[in-house]
Amino acid sequence: MNALLVAGTTSDAGKSVVTAGICRWLARGGARVAPFKAQNMSNNSVVTPDGGEIGRAQALQAAACGIEPSVRFNPVLLKPGSDRSSQVVVLGQVSGEVTAMSYRARKAALLDTVVSTLDELRAEHDYVVCEGAGSPAEINLRANDIANMGLARAAGLPVLVVGDIDRGGVFAQLFGTLALLDAADQALVAGFVINKFRGDPALLEPGLHQLRELTGRPVHGVLPWAEELWLDAEDSLSYVADGVVGRPAPPAGGQWLRVAVPRLPRISNATDVEALAAEPGVAVRFVTEPSRLADADLVVLPGSKSTVADLAWLRRSGLADAVLAHARAGGPVVGICGGFQMLARRIVDEVESGAGVVDGLGLLDLEIEFAPRKTLARPRGQAFGQQVAGYEIHHGVAARIGELAPLVELPDGRAEGAVTDAVLGTHWHGLFENDAFRRAFLRWAALRAGRDGFEPAAGTVFAEVRGRQLDLLGDLVEEHLDTDALRDLLERGAPGGLPRLSSGTFPQSV
Repeated sequence: MNALLVAGTTSDAGKSVVTAGICRWLARGGARVAPFKAQNMSNNSVVTPDGGEIGRAQALQAAACGIEPSVRFNPVLLKPGSDRSSQVVVLGQVSGEVTAMSYRARKAALLDTVVSTLDELRAEHDYVVCEGAGSPAEINLRANDIANMGLARAAGLPVLVVGDIDRGGVFAQLFGTLALLDAADQALVAGFVINKFRGDPALLEPGLHQLRELTGRPVHGVLPWAEELWLDAEDSLSYVADGVVGRPAPPAGGQWLRVAVPRLPRISNATDVEALAAEPGVAVRFVTEPSRLADADLVVLPGSKSTVADLAWLRRSGLADAVLAHARAGGPVVGICGGFQMLARRIVDEVESGAGVVDGLGLLDLEIEFAPRKTLARPRGQAFGQQVAGYEIHHGVAARIGELAPLVELPDGRAEGAVTDAVLGTHWHGLFENDAFRRAFLRWAALRAGRDGFEPAAGTVFAEVRGRQLDLLGDLVEEHLDTDALRDLLERGAPGGLPRLSSGTFPQSV
């Protein structure tokens, strides 16, 4: 036994960050650690060095372990394209489209892939810290589950259940999650963690004691609310409209730079703007209605899993007109991947939406045509006079109609993206994580926005910002969780003789 599963009472309960924190704590102690999420549903993804695509949260967890991301850390990725269908990515490569109902028929075969991949990681590492998906008590999905108790049963994993006390009702969430499981599943649930607590922990003691009396399982720690903590969100719903992203420090110069990011319904890789948000004096907000663009200095159109559908929403919401008005007034506009495609004159899409020819916003002299094969790459080049690296995940291919300056010059002489006096676009994700380029870009944006008093901070290193966040997670785990108990679960598994709570009987076959 050298693995455990971190489950949660709900989506966004804190599974991803607790998993990353445990990984960081173990790795700082000298252990060889790997993260694992059997099945992820997210449009926030990255391209790995082994040439595939995984959820961005698992890439962050890999960074917490001090290793490069791999397709094995997230063998099944579902990328929702609508409310009813998702693209399936298996071991990094696209493997068709499914509906919620048709996906059930594929799960038995995928469980074999998931378990064999986990076995490989367990053989190669001292520990593997697995993250569940959603809640393990989704009893309507349990019969075919491969991400929570289905995985725990197949791989013999002890399970730690995380509950978010900031939402209220955490004791009912923890108790109810356990009670809804059948006896064999309950036998693997070894304890609980309470996340995001504000106040004096002594106030919780009566509840912690009673929960243990009721369930026979301990709370292995209470993680405090950490105001300074902000990391890649697993779920795009975590990005609240009109809230400032991150914790921006005061500006290095005399002025702030205000950035507005339309929160598209199928937004993907929303994390691209987090590198901007790490800069002192840069206030990044996700917005959903046009008045919020009125005082923005810079507009960023983010990536999208459904470019044509999200462009239609942009028009219905009035945000498209607001973006065009901002551009006509000389305000800078940036498009990333799907947002870049929206800036074109025309989009030809017989692949993703089947809509055929669609008018774009017309801010760049480009035509975008969707290719059947997805581009997955980790390119390098030069932009704004700086060496840059990024990653590509897209079906769209850009063709120039008029004369456009490239944003990125590739080593083989090819061009990527486009830039005019005040409009910039690229298919590359992660471009803003290049520190020198980000500073040059912010100077470009501030100049065009008339923010002469804004000055990019000279010392911001995004990798160090991210590293400090991961160290903070490791510190929280080390200081507030029972690490002896965690290590015992990793090495010995769930203890025997755990009491069973009364529950219904549910089909468990996969």
